[in-house]
Amino acid sequence: MNTAVQPLPIDEALPRLIAALRARGMAVLQAPPGAGKTTRVPLAMLEAELCNGRILMLEPRRLAARSSAERMAETLGEPVGQTVGYRVRGDSKVSRATRIEVVTEGILTRMIQSDPGLDGIGAVIFDEFHERSLNADLGLALTLELRSALRDDLILLVMSATLDAAPVAALMGDAPLITSEGRAFPVETCWLPRPMPARARLETEAAALILQALEECPDGGLLAFLPGEGEIRRVESALKGRLPDGCIIRPLFGNMSFADQRAALAPQATGRKIVLATAIAETSLTLPDIRVVVDAGRSRRARFDANSGMSRLVTERVTKAEAEQRRGRAGRVAPGTCYRLWTKGEEGGMAPFPPAEIEAADLTPLALELALWGSAEGLAFLTPPNPGVMAEAHVLLTSLGALQNGRITDHGRALAALPLHPRLGHMLQTAGAGPDAATLAALLAERDPLRGAPPDLALRLAAIANPRRFEETHPYSPDRGVIERIKSEVKRLAQSNTPSDLTPGQLAALAYPDRIGLRRKGDVPRYILSGGKGAVMDAGTPLAAHRLIVATDLDGDAREAKIRQAAPLHDADLRSLFADQITWVDVCEWSRREGKITARKQERFGALVLEDRAWPDAPPEAMAVAAFDGLRVLGLPWTPAAQRLRARVNLCRADGSDLPDLSDTALLASADWLLPYLANCRTEGQLRNLDLTEALRAHIGWDAMQLLDRLTPSHFETPLGRRIPIDYDGEAPGIELRLQEMFGVTTHPCVGPKALPLRITLLSPASKPVQVTMDLPGFWTNSYADVRKDMRGRYPRHPWPEDPREADPTLRAKPRGT
Repeated sequence: MNTAVQPLPIDEALPRLIAALRARGMAVLQAPPGAGKTTRVPLAMLEAELCNGRILMLEPRRLAARSSAERMAETLGEPVGQTVGYRVRGDSKVSRATRIEVVTEGILTRMIQSDPGLDGIGAVIFDEFHERSLNADLGLALTLELRSALRDDLILLVMSATLDAAPVAALMGDAPLITSEGRAFPVETCWLPRPMPARARLETEAAALILQALEECPDGGLLAFLPGEGEIRRVESALKGRLPDGCIIRPLFGNMSFADQRAALAPQATGRKIVLATAIAETSLTLPDIRVVVDAGRSRRARFDANSGMSRLVTERVTKAEAEQRRGRAGRVAPGTCYRLWTKGEEGGMAPFPPAEIEAADLTPLALELALWGSAEGLAFLTPPNPGVMAEAHVLLTSLGALQNGRITDHGRALAALPLHPRLGHMLQTAGAGPDAATLAALLAERDPLRGAPPDLALRLAAIANPRRFEETHPYSPDRGVIERIKSEVKRLAQSNTPSDLTPGQLAALAYPDRIGLRRKGDVPRYILSGGKGAVMDAGTPLAAHRLIVATDLDGDAREAKIRQAAPLHDADLRSLFADQITWVDVCEWSRREGKITARKQERFGALVLEDRAWPDAPPEAMAVAAFDGLRVLGLPWTPAAQRLRARVNLCRADGSDLPDLSDTALLASADWLLPYLANCRTEGQLRNLDLTEALRAHIGWDAMQLLDRLTPSHFETPLGRRIPIDYDGEAPGIELRLQEMFGVTTHPCVGPKALPLRITLLSPASKPVQVTMDLPGFWTNSYADVRKDMRGRYPRHPWPEDPREADPTLRAKPRGT
């Protein structure tokens, strides 16, 4: 190792780190940006001879992988590709002599999937783990499992700048946690005096803040953080002709050529360098001479976009942790200044840390990788994937033929090997990986190059084929930057020069089997999608004339999404592609709209009804099930008799009797008890007139009904032999009858397992309540005399004996004149 290298803050922590790795084989290193961990730690591990195999270091971005490898090679006085090499998508520099290999995170997953023992690898370093990419989370989970099962000699090191490292150390079996304090010069922070106007353009405000920073801070380079390439280009354009003499603008973003990226990173020989960068410059990269940072406060993140069915980059406000990392870039070489494009008050509402990608991104690729691994059980994820989102991913992978009965298929293995979302990989594999399929795959993976244009994918394909001619013949201007990226991706994806014999609609249907739309009836172009959701297209769009379409991009409306990109599909094309998934289904169901049972034979693809016929001879069993579904909509029709029966059962159940639950929830949970009684119910009116009493008695059972009739009889038999219904719905079971009918009764009647006294409402001869009692003997003794005195004058023809206990019950009055 070159001993003339400049000392870095991480150097003081290296002995402790090497000792921990030698003793435990695992460790977590927490060190702030600029401490030097990326370039110093792998070399220190190599010099300490901790392992025999190669040291593999993971970086979240290609630029970081290449530049860190070059810096380490320079430290050793060697060209990159000797002791230190790198491997990224589309580029690698390694040799037999390579001992330290820097790779992007997805490469580790491919290595483990093809060689679970990681033969030849002695150590794996996860750099910048705080970024919490999906690939890093998966890579760590897989590495921990293979170390536990196959390679207990494999050294694991997780390095992080801002992450709370304690949970990571715990995940790794309480691995040693080493902290380096780092060293930084003071950085003054300047906020906006007032919030940006609501309609202000970010690029305009950022350019103005850059000019202010250049005027107020005349020394050192300036680093401006912007969300993406588009914003960088627009700020660059806004600054032209307005910069002080000697200032040179250097853009820095992921899709640039490596030569242009290297130019942004290299020291400026003359003049003052202004680097316009994305979040790529937050960590891992060394930018010399930066003294001023301008932070536009926005960052691009991968988020699952339900509208496109895949993860897309979205622009969001930065978090406090990201803002602090960006601010630290101004204090690497000398005291610096950070200008923030927000007010100090707005900072209080910022989230503390960015969410892990596993919490927000599309998990379909992860589900495919886990299926390829064999099982997700036991894998140690710092943030476990959401089970509901994973279930949706499994449904999609099954529809693509990647999974069968939860297990990966040969087709799924082929999709896992492609650097594409499984949707697009399936399309490419099925269509033969020709230029047509590759172009559509690259288009669907990118931003729309024709924003604001009608949704037809054919317009986009024409713009990609010949942008200049397209502009001459159409009123829409294609985004040249997006088109160039699409063309570059096509070169990488196309494995054949043979044009596809499939139309764009057929190709899109392969990628989006859940987004095939069938136009509904009516003048407005509304569609039902095969996955069950609704979608609508602007009226007047030529594409809206088609009966079938494939929607590849939708807006965010949850009820009925607007179609932003789509392709037409012919009925014959659908049948040729999905013949095995198109089936005839017998449908007997309750129609809410019509208020009756409808019985149809339907040809279906997912939620699409391609053909619909009447089913006149639907079996009674199916009709009964549909009628019960109607009751689930309408509610059970409780007649007074059925209500009394349920109240009797509830009284016994409350006293501990083992009788069935007759609540609506319990009865509607299963249809078996009622199906035999629904044979002739077809309409809402018939269901509402249904008497449940007989079905409930059968559901209760003969033996239980005998017990019920004995403990809680439905009627009270009076001394005259009349049967009076007992009302069980009140606070206590009750009856109403004429007072004279209870003459001679000296024991109060009771019901229920606990012999509850009946609530007796005694009526006058005119059927008006005279007395309510739950103690008839007590009434005869204490209150009857007063009632008799009052009633004799009002009803003189009716008997009012002095001692009702000795009198005969009666409902008759005395003859007139007696």
